[in-house]
Parts: sequence; structure tokens; C-alpha cells
Amino acid sequence: MQQKTLNIHQEILDAKSRGQKLLAILLDPDKIFLENVDKLILKINQSPATHIFVGGSIVQATILEELIAQLKQKTNLPVVIFPGDPSQISPQADAILFLSLLSGRNPDYLIEYQVQAAPILKKTNLEVISTGYILIESGNETAVARISKTKPLNRENFDLVLATAQAGEMLGNKLMYLEAGSGAKNPVPLKMIELIAQNIEIPMIVGGGITDLKGIQNAYKAGADLVVIGTAFENDTHFFEQKQIKERHND
Repeated sequence: MQQKTLNIHQEILDAKSRGQKLLAILLDPDKIFLENVDKLILKINQSPATHIFVGGSIVQATILEELIAQLKQKTNLPVVIFPGDPSQISPQADAILFLSLLSGRNPDYLIEYQVQAAPILKKTNLEVISTGYILIESGNETAVARISKTKPLNRENFDLVLATAQAGEMLGNKLMYLEAGSGAKNPVPLKMIELIAQNIEIPMIVGGGITDLKGIQNAYKAGADLVVIGTAFENDTHFFEQKQIKERHND
């Protein structure tokens, strides 16, 4: 069993207090071939990423453990599980986002999978980070909506999204995650990010539908504390080979 050496939640809090923006690359094991992992890790190490998230809505591949093991061996970045269900738990990672799908009313994603995961997590040294997960309508059906059998919140109903985020904060979530979904047609509206950022105290993660460096910058400016890039990096591992994003992290 690995030794717990990081406090990832505290590091995110500290970064927020300093105004430092964070960036996670999301890796879906179903979209990765182990023979390409070394090249992938090289690109990650050359990027400005501060975290690696691993997981997906389904994850049928059997490479999860090996992928995390190689990431831990060949990068210095914290590896955080972003699970679709309890089968995606690996004790080799550093932490897990303990997600509750606040935007939906499917009890499996509000509490049932969490109940199933709890005894498994108790046997690991994973840092468990309670995270409110809010799916925002993005112009097309995403894997999250399809698998969870829940409808995303209307992207124009700012009041409902704000109330949902505030309820999640009051319930004790340590992070709030606004998600447009993998391969989303449209990202989370910038005005929505700004509204939520101004009205909750906990750090906010934003992901889905961000396809370029300007999108990352805009999410930061609107108030995102941590931006997640998945599909864009999958489609182009040279995504970060531009100076703008590196300069943003050096501000």
C-alpha cells in the first residue's frame, strides 16, 4: 500500500488563495494504447499541466492499473482518479474525486455508487476529495448524460446552476466541478463560470468543450481555479506547444 505524501485538496486551496491557476489533463483509458504511453507522458511532461486526471464515463479497458503505474513512475504530477463508477478505483493513484452528480436525480450517481465505493476506498491510502459535479447542457448529448441517464442543466438557467452549486457547497463538497461533457459542442458559458465563482467559496473546476488555448484563458479569467482538457489533448498531443498558455501560468 502506497504512502500518503500529498494533500492535493490543500494544494488546490493554496493555489486559489495565491491566484494561481491550475490545469489538468484528463486521460480516458479506453482511448489509450499502452504502446503509446511513453510518447503521451513525454507530451504531458512538456505541457504546463499541474495534475493528471484518469477515468471516463465507462472505461472498459483493462489498462487502468498499468496506466496509472506508468504515470506515477514517469511524471511528478499528482494522479487523480475521475471515476465513472466504483470499478475505476485504483490504490496506485494519489487521490480520487468523490463525485456526486448534483445536476441529476439518478440515485445511483447521487449516493448509490458512493456507498459501493466507500469500503473499497477505506482499504486504500487515496485522498478522497468530495466533489459536487454539475453537468451543463452543451449542444449535444455527452457520454456523461447518456451513461448517467440524467439531463444536464439548461445553460441559460443561471439561477438554477448557482443554487445547485451553493447547495453542494452547503452539503460539504470541497470542490465544485462544472462540466459540459467530453466532446461537448459548447463549453460552460463564461458568464455562468463568473457567477458561480463570485458566489461560492470552494475552488471551482471547469471542463468540457474547451478546444483551444484561448478557451482555457477565458475560463481562467471568468473565475475557474482549475481547467480540465481531455478531448482536445487526445486529438492533438501538441496542443500545448504554444507560448501563450505557459506565459499565463507564469503571471
